[in-house]
Amino acid sequence: MKQSMKTYSAKPAEFPVAKRGWTLVDADGKVLGRIASKIADILRGKNRPTFTPHVDTGDFVVVINADKVKLTGAKLDQKIYYNHTGFFGHLKSATAREVMAKNSAKLIYEAVEGMLPKNRLSRQLIKKLKVYAGPQHPHAAQQPSTVEMR
Repeated sequence: MKQSMKTYSAKPAEFPVAKRGWTLVDADGKVLGRIASKIADILRGKNRPTFTPHVDTGDFVVVINADKVKLTGAKLDQKIYYNHTGFFGHLKSATAREVMAKNSAKLIYEAVEGMLPKNRLSRQLIKKLKVYAGPQHPHAAQQPSTVEMR
């Protein structure tokens, strides 16, 4: 008799918010795209054996030192972020240098958001990302585990 293997599919009830882990990522001197892809994997839960594409199995991620993240090449002056107000002719644009000077957390937030799937699940996942410009964060009570990124 032939044995059949079963594919594990996670259920949303198996991953309540109270049991999710917290991960601390230090962005000091790291390249934006490389760190954003690792953060997106942790948010989705792709670093776990229980990963299921349609279920949120990931952890919360706290990013510190967002103001010290690096961009390679000439991206600081050539990469442009667009924002539309909704009114005709009100397309706003800013370079990465301008965005970093105004709100450095937005660079990491938008990079990670672009690496998540474009659906309802991604809007749920991005709420678990907490980005801070400096080294202090208010999530010490959650005892986040530190992840070293290269």
